This record gives sequence, structure tokens and C-alpha cells, in this order.
Amino acid sequence: MPVTPELISPRSPRVLAARRLAKRNFRGKERLFLAEGPQAVREAAAHADTLVELFATPDAAERYADIIGEARAAGARVHLADEQVIADISTTVTPQGLVGICRFLDTPFEDILDARPKLVAVLAHVRDPGNAGTVLRCADAAGAEAVVLTDASVDLYNPKAVRASVGSLFHLPVAVGVPVERAVAGLKDAGVRILAADGAGTDDLDDELDKGTMGGPTAWVFGNEAWGLPEETRALADAVVRVPIHGKAESLNLATAAAVCLYASARAQRASGGCRSVTES
Repeated sequence: MPVTPELISPRSPRVLAARRLAKRNFRGKERLFLAEGPQAVREAAAHADTLVELFATPDAAERYADIIGEARAAGARVHLADEQVIADISTTVTPQGLVGICRFLDTPFEDILDARPKLVAVLAHVRDPGNAGTVLRCADAAGAEAVVLTDASVDLYNPKAVRASVGSLFHLPVAVGVPVERAVAGLKDAGVRILAADGAGTDDLDDELDKGTMGGPTAWVFGNEAWGLPEETRALADAVVRVPIHGKAESLNLATAAAVCLYASARAQRASGGCRSVTES
């Protein structure tokens, strides 16, 4: 599909505006963020009223003609730009020729509670954007209905977080800026059991599975990459659970531990007697 070559100069006002979205304060002011690469742009185009603009090199426009068509069909303004423009906008070392500008798409926490979720990931004090995006991807893969980022966690729309989610940001509701106390209290009121994931937890994940206590609605709370969850946050949980280390590894990183915990809950909920077996039969 032909694209009009509107943008050639890196000094174009549109390019300058897009480049500023690499900074959190500009993202918050404009309520816009960058989605880079074909996977993220395709997912953005498929998510209603999300993709606003798309910058593409001539080579990328030809290679990903289907994505260009989807973007235009979604109402996005599509601009053909030279490689220098894409390099100036992109936050990656090796841009893939497509950079989209998207509207914020976080969900009010109350809407998540109203949906009565069965499986939720709560990121409390998670500061690394790559980890945040990867946990979001794990939650999506495990079938979680929502993710909550507390007010002490990294910006959901950090370019590294968006890339690490590999499109999952567009798949499930995400609430941002929720105080951890409010997140836990709201989920408990919605009938969700709160499990804090901590390497020093008093409860063992294998034991929880063996006891059959994980089949109901569950929210996992994941903490900071370096120092885990503070005592006051652990005290809010119904149980503090550790992933058992059967080998000689010192520990698991955050994203790996999150994947293990979320899949354990997903498996328990889909087993005979689990909450999904009851509600989805």
C-alpha cells in the first residue's frame, strides 16, 4: 500500500514530538507512548483507538505492508520516513523500521475489581522496566485477567517495558499507580486470595499445590528485584510463598519466579474443583 513521504527531516515538528515520548514526563503530559517494531505495532493497530501515528522506513513499509494496511484501517496517520528519522525516534540500538505512537491504555483499578478476576499479578516496588514488561508477558501467557502496578513501581509505558511485554501490554487490563495497600484491600474485598512471592516465605509453593489451596481466585504480589517485598507488604498477604529451589541455584530472578507462580495458580484453577472449572464448565 503506498504511503505519502511526508516526513524526511529529523527536525520535523512531528519527529521532535515523537522523540520526546522517550521521557516519562512528556509521556504523562501527552498520555502517549512509543511502540517499536512490527509485533508491538501490529498489536497496537488491533487494539481499538490506540494507534495514533506510525513512522516507517520505505524498506519497512514494503516488508510489512500488511501492518501498514492495518494501521491505516485503524485510523492511524502513516508517515514514510528515512532511516535517520526512525533512529532519532527509536530507543533501540537497531531499530526495525517501524515506530508507533499510541494512546495510554491503562484500566481503572475499580474496573478490574468489577470484572471479578480469577488471577492477577501485582507488581509492588518493581523498578526495572524490562522485568515489568516480562512479568506482564508471563501474566498474559498464564491467562491472568489483569496486572496491577503499584505507585512505587516503574512506568508501564517506559519503552523497555513496552518492548519486554512483546505485545502483551495490549492484551489484558493493567492498572497503574495503585497504592499497594489499596490494591490488596480491593482484591480481598473482591474475594481474591493474596499470595506474596518471597524467597524467604514461610510457605512452600509445592506444599500449597499439594494441599489444594490454590484453586480459587488469586493475586500474586511480586516485589523489588534486589530486596524483594518489605515486611509491611508481606504482612498484608494471606500467605508468603517461596518457590522451592531443588538444585544448587542461589535464587530465581523476578520474571522466572513470576512465571512459575502464575502458572502454578493457572494449573490449580483449571484442575478439577478449581475456580475456572466451576465457572467455565
